[in-house]
Amino acid sequence: MTAAENVCYTLINVPMDSEPPSEISLKNDLEKGDVKLKTEALKKVIIMILNGEKLPGLLMTIIRFVLPLQDHTIKKLLLVFWEIVPKTTPDGRLLQEMILVCDAYRKDLQHPNEFIRGSTLRFLCKLKEAELLEPLMPAIRACLEHRHSYVRRNAVLAIYTIYRNFEHLIPDAPELIHDFLVNEKDASCKRNAFMMLIHADQDRALDYLSTCIDQVQTFGDILQLVIVELIYKVCHANPSERARFIRCIYNLLQSSSPAVKYEAAGTLVTLSSAPTAIKAAAQCYIDLIIKESDNNVKLIVLDRLVELKEHPSHERVLQDLVMDILRVLSTPDLEVRKKTLQLALDLVSSRNVEELVIVLKKEVIKTNNVTEHEDTDKYRQLLVRTLHSCSVRFPDMAANVIPVLMEFLSDSNEAAAADVLEFVREAIQRFDNLRPLIVEKMLEVFHAIKSVKIYRGALWILGEYCSTKEDIQSVMTEVRRSLGEIPIVESEIKKEAGELKPEEEVTVGPAQKLVTEMGTYATQSALSSSRPTKKEEDRPPLRGFLLDGDFFVAASLATTLTKIALRYVSLVQEKKKQNSFIAEAMLLMATILHLGKSSLPKKPITDDDVDRISLCLKVLSECSPLMNDIFNKECRQSLSHMLSAKLEEEKLSQKKESEKRNVTVQPDDPISFMQLTAKNEMSSKEDQFQLSLLAAMGNTQRKEAADPLASKLNKVTQLTGFSDPVYAEAYVHVNQYDIVLDVLVVNQTSDTLQNCTLELATLGDLKLVEKPSPLTLAPHDFANIKANVKVASTENGIIFGNIVYDVSGAASDRNCVVLSDIHIDIMDYIQPASCTDAEFRQMWAEFEWENKVSCMPCMLFWVFHILKSTNMKCLTPEKALSGYCGFMAANLYARSIFGEDALANVSIEKPIHL
Repeated sequence: MTAAENVCYTLINVPMDSEPPSEISLKNDLEKGDVKLKTEALKKVIIMILNGEKLPGLLMTIIRFVLPLQDHTIKKLLLVFWEIVPKTTPDGRLLQEMILVCDAYRKDLQHPNEFIRGSTLRFLCKLKEAELLEPLMPAIRACLEHRHSYVRRNAVLAIYTIYRNFEHLIPDAPELIHDFLVNEKDASCKRNAFMMLIHADQDRALDYLSTCIDQVQTFGDILQLVIVELIYKVCHANPSERARFIRCIYNLLQSSSPAVKYEAAGTLVTLSSAPTAIKAAAQCYIDLIIKESDNNVKLIVLDRLVELKEHPSHERVLQDLVMDILRVLSTPDLEVRKKTLQLALDLVSSRNVEELVIVLKKEVIKTNNVTEHEDTDKYRQLLVRTLHSCSVRFPDMAANVIPVLMEFLSDSNEAAAADVLEFVREAIQRFDNLRPLIVEKMLEVFHAIKSVKIYRGALWILGEYCSTKEDIQSVMTEVRRSLGEIPIVESEIKKEAGELKPEEEVTVGPAQKLVTEMGTYATQSALSSSRPTKKEEDRPPLRGFLLDGDFFVAASLATTLTKIALRYVSLVQEKKKQNSFIAEAMLLMATILHLGKSSLPKKPITDDDVDRISLCLKVLSECSPLMNDIFNKECRQSLSHMLSAKLEEEKLSQKKESEKRNVTVQPDDPISFMQLTAKNEMSSKEDQFQLSLLAAMGNTQRKEAADPLASKLNKVTQLTGFSDPVYAEAYVHVNQYDIVLDVLVVNQTSDTLQNCTLELATLGDLKLVEKPSPLTLAPHDFANIKANVKVASTENGIIFGNIVYDVSGAASDRNCVVLSDIHIDIMDYIQPASCTDAEFRQMWAEFEWENKVSCMPCMLFWVFHILKSTNMKCLTPEKALSGYCGFMAANLYARSIFGEDALANVSIEKPIHL
């Protein structure tokens, strides 16, 4: 659209392949061509007018040679043409030729074809000239009685628009439409008529609603939606009317249309805060979530339930519906389940926690029985964490939860097993009465644990909390069972000599580069067996871990053996039994050291693990009271401090959350009574329908920050100089994955610039959605051009281009003005979020960091980031570079945490040479 003030409702894509035709050739095609040629010529005329061309010589030609045609395509194009063509002279008077056009309108309104009548009526809604509409009023009125509903509903729209813009043309429109509404049977026609009465004469709309309020449930959904809107607006403006219409809203909660039920529930919540109303609305929301198949709808309605929960008086009502809310867990979508579990956890109380735990236990068992789905493991993790939170808040439930969850320590999914282990560790520390039960269950599943990480945690728990002689003996038995025959080296050599065959395949495969959970690189050995042998499959778990070269679990085992041996010495008084137990523990450690130094494991034992095991051997050989206190008291105190700090942090966050919910009123704040508030003072109550409409149109008002850098002016980028013939500047609006460039183009010359085109290109993962249309700029005129850019990745990008134009009347080549680059920063469309340590490590490990290495300065940036974030200013470059995991992560993290000066004031031990 040009910079002129002409209103245009139709947007047409303009092809840029060919030059625009001349006015003479178009006139010749419109006069002498066939229907197909006239159609093409009319399209070209419309496009040229949209581009700002003035073609006054073609108006009479089109009236004489095109207007009389009955072709439907031409009639549709003519409606677009009459919409955009100038209809007045420069002084504002109606063109004489428009009288002929008005007569054509009248004939189309009386046409036997209902489509032509209806489309003409829709076109009349766009006219702003009262002189053209006045002769057509009788024909428009007559269309209200047409046999076809398409014509009647468009006639209602036309009458409404004319009444709103030119009330004097049809002053009796509300009465006319009211009579039409009473006798009409078609749902779409009744909806349009009722909508007009809402905006034109609300009293008549209320009168009609009062006469049929008992039949509202039988109406169509489109009419029911309008009725809900009317009731909301009436009760919003006049609260005394609530009692009159609240029953109607209750009835609409039973509508067959999900949209009507959703709007009725939202309206009921805003009109009444009574517990029965809140419960009815919440139950309606829950039914919608369960019955709707679209996951987006489920998430939106869940958000409404969350909003209800935020209100202090509504929370108790929702607590009675927790079991109904849990029915949503039947949805397979993980996001819906996650939000449902969080909502249920927020609503849990001592009255419903037992029922909640029973349902969650059933869900956990169900995940173990169903066929593996890609989200099953993640869902199991969510259930475990929810049960964990319930047990912490309600300790009485822990005894019911622990036996079920302990079965999942042997789960193949390490993440779910890790969550169970974390829960068990916290429960055994906090609940003294549950320690025997937990130790018993732990010993039952100990031999079935498949993950070395879970194995280490289970060893630590058993070593820390086995306090009876029987439990200690059971732990030693399980360790021996898991370790297999000892000495390990001799038994393995015997097996190799007796079972290994010469023809056993041993292949050499390519070394595979892997990324550890910390982001560092690890290289897998190239020497590997073609398939696991029966011997390997039959190995006890701990023995298998050690032969695979994972000796960190051996260090953990040494600590556990030391703890239980020292505790056994304090429990048993017989010296012989004491010495026997300690000797057995030391033998296990010694055989592990021997294995680590041999060539049997895939990876040799590390020096750190050797030091740890040697220390434990020394402690057991001396059995000093100091070491006894360190191993059996200090370790547990450290865990207690960590859990206490975690609990304090949770309590602090809950306190902040509750403070947000509580509405604090200062001593000098005025008290507002709704009954005493004048209608013009009720602006503080927001119209939810108006807010929804503004949100859909993207016109939501956001408060700008007090900081001037956050204002819109800061996002304006100057693209050309002030002395250039064409001045341009762009406002960059970033909205998640879309970037909208609103470019202001100013013609600073005294010439008319034709075919002025904004040509843009992008660098990085940015994609220009469509090419901006060319336009014509009058001397010293200006225009706004919008361009949409899609963001495809989390990388910075550059938008560059130029403006090309022709000078009217000049024979020179096209002129070009080069634009400055627009740099798109990732921080403009990255939103801050939070996650747990485990989730961060998982995402960190899954990301393909090795594909993000672009240059050596990136590595330098990561080195500096490590130095800054860890406060280790004397870290050597070799250690820093070993933790390099990608420039983008370091860039984001450093700038978000430490600000733009993240690299300032950093010193290192020696310079880095790359």
